[in-house]
Parts: sequence; C-alpha cells; structure tokens
Amino acid sequence: MVGISVDCPERDRVLKLMEQKDRIEHEIKEQSDILAANNVGFSEPLVDIEGYPRNDIDIYKVRHARHRIICLQNDHKQIMHLIEKGLEEVNAYIKGITTNGYGDAQMPTSSSSEQTICRRVEEVKIPEYQPFATVTAVQGASPADLAGICIDDELIQFGTVNHTNFTDRRQIFDVASHSVNQKVNVRVKRGDNIINLTVVPQISPQTALLGIQINYIEKA
Repeated sequence: MVGISVDCPERDRVLKLMEQKDRIEHEIKEQSDILAANNVGFSEPLVDIEGYPRNDIDIYKVRHARHRIICLQNDHKQIMHLIEKGLEEVNAYIKGITTNGYGDAQMPTSSSSEQTICRRVEEVKIPEYQPFATVTAVQGASPADLAGICIDDELIQFGTVNHTNFTDRRQIFDVASHSVNQKVNVRVKRGDNIINLTVVPQISPQTALLGIQINYIEKA
C-alpha cells in the first residue's frame, strides 16, 4: 500500500518555533557563561564596599548579560507556550485525519518530515517530565515550604529552568532573586505523580529567599 502523506498546516510553524527555542536556549547559555567567567550571578553587587565600580569584573558585560538573560527567559516562556499550543493543534489535526479521514483499516504511514516532527515533539516534551535536581532540605515556614515543596521532590521545572538548560544550582536562586513577591511556576515529580506548584520568593530575616537545598541529578 502506498503511504499517504499528512499535510498538516501547523507542522512547519511548530518546527520554526522549535528552532527559535533552540537559539534562545543557546544564547541563554552564552550569556550565563559570561556571568560564570566573572564569578557572579544575578544578586552580587557591581560596586565595592566604598561604592566604587568593582575592578575585578567586566561590569559592562555583566550588566548586559544579566539584562539579556532576563529578556531571553521571558522570550523562552512565551515561545514554549506557543509550541505547546501548536503541538496540540498538530496532534488534533493528525488524530482527526487518522480517525475520520482514513478509518482504522487504512492508517497513513509517516513521511520523513512527519518523523522529524515526531522526534522534535519528543524533544520539547522531555523537559516537562525529566527532573534535573532533587530537593534535599526544606526550611520550615519558608516560601518553598508554604508552596508545598517537600524533601525528595524532584524538580522538573523552576520558572524557565528545566533539564535542558540547567547547569548550576545558582540558576534557581537567580530566578528567585528576580521574582521576589512574584509567583514562580514549579513542577515536581513526587513518587509517580507530577505536581504543579507556585512559589513566591520572599526577602525575610526569618527565612531564606526560597528555603530549599537541592542536589543536581546527573544526566544519563
């Protein structure tokens, strides 16, 4: 039987969005490397104790990298939302053809382009379910505790951080430090369950900004 190619109008758009996502993640990594080269994150001051610009770092590059990462993280969040919606439309389109257009007796075979979209779909879905760190401690009455984060939870997502772009635990606290008094979406794996939570980082003399400790999960 000759295979039937499914011409999904959303397929090319989703693939282009995925390419944009890859470029954004690559640039986030490049800008993060600039901060790492200067031994700073997002919270360290750029002036010394006397108020003068620090001479041990490239202040211009650090400022630019911090600003650029924030912009890129916002772009990444938006494009992931568009990809998710696009994938839903692709899946609905293909499901409609296979169940209504051809029937059970004549399922269309996959073309090379359809196999590509399937592989790329898996690449996007992996960050939703693959943990990158384990919570080893939770401070009582801290933002993490109030959000419902527990010891042994496996972090799948913390704001824009997931296993594809996580390189250092400082990323978690960088996101938190730029989200004080704002909601941060967190997804954890607890046993066999995937749980969506919301944490609100707080500056308090009683608790830490987040109130958690984590251990990195080595990639397979």
